[in-house]
Amino acid sequence: MEKYLERTMYAARWLLAPIYMGLSLALLALTIKFFQEIFHVLPHILDTSETDLVLLVLSLVDLSLVGGLLVMVMFSGYENFVSRLDIPEGEEKLGWLGKLDSSTLKSKVAASIVAISSIHLLKIFMNASTYDTEHLKWYVIIHMTFVASAFAMGYLDKLTRDSH
Repeated sequence: MEKYLERTMYAARWLLAPIYMGLSLALLALTIKFFQEIFHVLPHILDTSETDLVLLVLSLVDLSLVGGLLVMVMFSGYENFVSRLDIPEGEEKLGWLGKLDSSTLKSKVAASIVAISSIHLLKIFMNASTYDTEHLKWYVIIHMTFVASAFAMGYLDKLTRDSH
């Protein structure tokens, strides 16, 4: 009975595989949105103000960071919790593949969230005149919460690694 239970639990890790596959659909959605934004602005590029163009570029950078985060979570999560990726010798392989444990992945996700939040905050500051002071204050507080959380997670991981 115990062996059956253990095998069943171990096999249940494959329930995560469709979730990681679903993240690839989210990556497809981001790609479509990225090019939609570019094609939307191209006909009006000469009429677009510098501020609006910078905001668009920041939005595109934001989308690319989220896309990179998705790729990192998909591949690392799959490798850490489901199965190793079998990439034949000679084929292109991501340098970090197989090297990110769940702790490192958490730190990378936290750092990516801080970067994404920073870009979002910069976009808000570029349009600060459209926000009241109270909203601006809360955006900064939320961003600093992300920064503090990422720092605390990194520090705790360092403490954990140093104690082993």
